[in-house]
Amino acid sequence: MSAILVGYNQAPALRRAVQALELSRDRDRLEILVVDCGSRDESTELDTQFPAINMLRLPHHLGAARAMNIATRTAKAELLFFVSPNVEVAPETVTALADRLQPDPEAPETDTAAVCPLLINVEGQPASRIHPIPTRAELHAAARGEPLPSADLDLSQESIAIAYPELDAILIRKHFVRSMNYFDQRFGHYWADADLAMQIKRAGKQIRLFPGVRATYYPAPDPVENDPLARADRVSGAAALVGKYEGGMAGFSFRLGAVLSALARFDLGMVGKLTGGQKLDGSQAA
Repeated sequence: MSAILVGYNQAPALRRAVQALELSRDRDRLEILVVDCGSRDESTELDTQFPAINMLRLPHHLGAARAMNIATRTAKAELLFFVSPNVEVAPETVTALADRLQPDPEAPETDTAAVCPLLINVEGQPASRIHPIPTRAELHAAARGEPLPSADLDLSQESIAIAYPELDAILIRKHFVRSMNYFDQRFGHYWADADLAMQIKRAGKQIRLFPGVRATYYPAPDPVENDPLARADRVSGAAALVGKYEGGMAGFSFRLGAVLSALARFDLGMVGKLTGGQKLDGSQAA
């Protein structure tokens, strides 16, 4: 198994997350990959504190999609555990998830592509990071920074089929990520998780959440949320998502609506970024 963490200026959270992974049952079977996206804090020194991890240092923030692709191609294992710096696993979390996901991609009995633990807060209450597949209206609202609707979950069941978990803690076969030609880099920092959920649905597979398997979620601000390029990236990525699944004209209409909204606010800087489809790394979305 390979645990993959992508971080940016999140040294304290990364230390907590990595320390928890280091205490995992069957630690000798777990590869820990940390991708640092050009941090300016102590994140870059994490491997001096945890010499058994594999640290990948990027020159600057290339966006989550590219960072995850770099880690996926580097990972040695067939099972990939994408985990946020804001998540602290229990010692049994990763092994319990692996036991519930048949590691052989050719196994005929599973239509499950990925599995998740139940995220809880420090008081032990569910911390929902699960959503229905978003509508276009919900994407418009989310692109403006509003939260996506949360899914209603019946936690009395042994496992639950879920539509769209954020990539806070999800175990998936590398085979599936390869089959979709890795994470689509038209998504810079945002929406690669929604695209993964939609790719799994399109393939006729499921994502299952196991309420009996748990990890603790610590809410924290998005470390790039105040970057104007990140705000443009969020909108451009949502437009790319709409275009990918509803057609090019729908994506163009989505982007045009965002441009007109920025014009109405006299936010000419954002108009330029949206017109060019700029992403967090300064490149342009196709």
